[in-house]
Amino acid sequence: MTVKLNKTAFDHAKSLVRKGQTAMDERDDWSEHAPTADQENTYLDKHGWREYGKWFLGIDTDMDEETKGHYKFPYGDFRRVHRCGVISAESRAAQNDYDDIAKAVAEIHELLDGDHA
Repeated sequence: MTVKLNKTAFDHAKSLVRKGQTAMDERDDWSEHAPTADQENTYLDKHGWREYGKWFLGIDTDMDEETKGHYKFPYGDFRRVHRCGVISAESRAAQNDYDDIAKAVAEIHELLDGDHA
């Protein structure tokens, strides 16, 4: 599995944060706030794979672009950047040594919270 930063999603996330389209929720809220499979499918049906991909900071280059398995590290609910999703992605990227993703997510986290290190 080769997972790399999804630059389009990174730019999208930063743009949403700058516009204030955020949910400043708590660290452990992601399990409740993450989109369900049904919500993902509904979004895909309405917007397609390109727009769906903007909500995932990582991509698995070994997987077909038109599969959910291609997209890793979600950060929002298809409307807003969720602080809890960013923190979850930041933690998982660091744990799995995806340094480019961890660095990008840390930048988004800093945009949300200021210096959090």
